[in-house]
Amino acid sequence: MTRVKFCGITNRADALAAARLGIHALGFVFIENTPRYVDPDKAKEIISELSPFVMRVGVFANQDIKTIESTAKTCSLDIIQLHGDEDNAICNKITKKYRVIKALRVKNDSVLDSIAKYRGVNAILLDAYSEKKLGGTATSFDWQIAKQARRFGLPIILSGGLNIDNIKSAIEQVNPYAVDVSSGIERSPGIKDHELMAQFLASVWEEEWGL
Repeated sequence: MTRVKFCGITNRADALAAARLGIHALGFVFIENTPRYVDPDKAKEIISELSPFVMRVGVFANQDIKTIESTAKTCSLDIIQLHGDEDNAICNKITKKYRVIKALRVKNDSVLDSIAKYRGVNAILLDAYSEKKLGGTATSFDWQIAKQARRFGLPIILSGGLNIDNIKSAIEQVNPYAVDVSSGIERSPGIKDHELMAQFLASVWEEEWGL
């Protein structure tokens, strides 16, 4: 079964709506000066109302380990997603306390060489490359690269430009462990469209179960 993560949650209404729909995981972006940044104290309030069956993922980029672990403790995070230039040594230090998703931005198939360097993480997230943004670009990449990435034996999370129009094709082509969507279910950066959230999940279930 393909898991689904809604990323860039910034408010209570969107989080609870996603939980009611049966989402597997929610992502909270703790990278300041980005459109979907959420203050840790606000994230803590939102997370406190979530069902324990919803995984809480904190998204960080090039931040020191103390800050990451302090935020994770404050917000009761389950998983740390590292979206910057963190090397394997940093990832492994964090895996001593938390499960880690290492995000890699895909420019071309050279990303496959990078995956081999992150043997200690719990999953690899592949996102579209952009010179100006770390994520949330609303653009996709060659999904055959994601398909090839599965050979490393790590769970592959597919991200980048996913929406209700292409999610079925993405799952069919890649068969990822999970998919991650942010801009594809939004009315504006950080503000989710609840109808699009429902349609996205329905499309995943239709592809999985032939509903």
